[in-house]
Amino acid sequence: MINIHPSLIPAFSGEGFYGSRVHRAVRARGCLISGCTVHFASEIYDEGPIILQKSVELDYGDTPEQIATKVFAAECEAFPEAINRVNERGIAFFWERVREGRMV
Repeated sequence: MINIHPSLIPAFSGEGFYGSRVHRAVRARGCLISGCTVHFASEIYDEGPIILQKSVELDYGDTPEQIATKVFAAECEAFPEAINRVNERGIAFFWERVREGRMV
């Protein structure tokens, strides 16, 4: 299963970080970059292998709603791109890449 998360994992991810909660936390921290991560789901929240990440620039005054809009636009681009990467490389590539902490 493939999931799309509304932040750049590992930031603002894990149990309890979803939807507007993520964007409120990004705003509260004063981040100037956010984005989305497309990853494989595993038994641990947001810890499956990352397929693709896209970042978005934030303005100082962005509200959580404005952050959500920017991140959603990135998600719309990232998801089909991620599907194409999985199609090109195969599922095993992404799992092998992070197995036992090894990067290939």
